Amino acid sequence: MKHPMTYLLLLAAALLPAVPALAQTDHAHKAWDVLVKKHVIPLQGGKASQVRYAGFKQDEAALKSYTEALSRVGEAEFKAFSKPQQMAFLINAYNAFTVQLILTRYPDLKSIRDLGGTFSSPWKQKFFKLLGQDAWLDQIEHEMLRKKGVYDEPRVHFAVNCASIGCPALREEAFTADKLDAQLEEQALRFLSDRSRNRYNAQRESLEVSKIFDWFKEDWQSGYKGIGKEQAPVTSREQYFGKYAKLLTEKPDEQKMVAEGKAELRFLDYDWNLNDVRR
Repeated sequence: MKHPMTYLLLLAAALLPAVPALAQTDHAHKAWDVLVKKHVIPLQGGKASQVRYAGFKQDEAALKSYTEALSRVGEAEFKAFSKPQQMAFLINAYNAFTVQLILTRYPDLKSIRDLGGTFSSPWKQKFFKLLGQDAWLDQIEHEMLRKKGVYDEPRVHFAVNCASIGCPALREEAFTADKLDAQLEEQALRFLSDRSRNRYNAQRESLEVSKIFDWFKEDWQSGYKGIGKEQAPVTSREQYFGKYAKLLTEKPDEQKMVAEGKAELRFLDYDWNLNDVRR
């Protein structure tokens, strides 16, 4: 006669296959971290970057394995993440799927816009799954990361990368929840320090900045404070630039103009050429 404990163990073993295995999300995004450390080349101290798409092409299997892992995360699991974990997940997903999209035509393209057409956009192509549904890049950026009242964090524009020279640099490490605020701030500092895309023009007495600040004007009017920080809310682009006046010009009188919001804003042309090492 079998001991009662033996029956319990057998019953437990029989029930185990019926219990679905819980997904284990790697919040360190190690697979993506390895890839960007290997194939992203920071320029000018990180103010810009170039991407070895040819190298990504050689490591396409590893990239696909990472994006497939992202696609396995369900909506319920995602909702259980902390907000920093959610943001890091979505930013890394946007960047990884963008690289994957480029590789579908690389090296036979000069710009991500070559992947679209007269009536189509590369950012609206449903070529991957996320949270159990067909998804597209614009959905991640505009319907998730920028959704009002969810994150209200305009610095995501310095983190998501559109595979173009005009875009803020693709970061050479994965975004992670524990470092997210510091990473976003460093991305902002790097981008605003790049005089080819953001600068004070003394002749015009104007502040010439990236078109990003024109396209997404409302994101700098949201009153955001940042993640995990106590700071005065930002309610305008001028106020935001005022915080970083010393990055935009070296002259104290010009810094004062920027800090006081007196410099006229002008928006620079956006360079849509591929941010490839071939250039």
